Amino acid sequence: MKLAEALAERAEATRRVEQLRSRVMGNARYQEGETPAEDAAGLLAEADEVSGRLETLIRRINRTNAAVRMEDGGTLSDALAHRDVLRLRHSVVTAAADAAAGTGERGYGRQLRSELLMLSALPVAELRARADVLAREIRGVDVRIQRTNWEVDLLE
Repeated sequence: MKLAEALAERAEATRRVEQLRSRVMGNARYQEGETPAEDAAGLLAEADEVSGRLETLIRRINRTNAAVRMEDGGTLSDALAHRDVLRLRHSVVTAAADAAAGTGERGYGRQLRSELLMLSALPVAELRARADVLAREIRGVDVRIQRTNWEVDLLE
């Protein structure tokens, strides 16, 4: 099984556990004289089974990510951490640019001449350019990660 297939299976198992959790909650209590729509104990057992498979998948995925070397010499785990931090930086820079530009907020323009004018404390154009560079870098790292996911076999 390729790493990418295991990642898709992990996502499906995570969704399944959440669905089962919701169904268990909806059927855990019922009114006297009624019958619950589903067997909550059976759903709970199924959720436990899927959770066990999920744990095994996560362990194997983590083991694979830590062992696989990327073209830059780092591990796949290193690349994932780098991508996560790039996304965080992009989010901060974009939010700063939006705030400095007054995007989406009322009060940065004046209604009357007697109102105070709001000024930007940050260079919006430079921040937008920096966000574009970060976005490009994120896409590049993501492509390398995705390519590796489809090339690497999942470890035991």
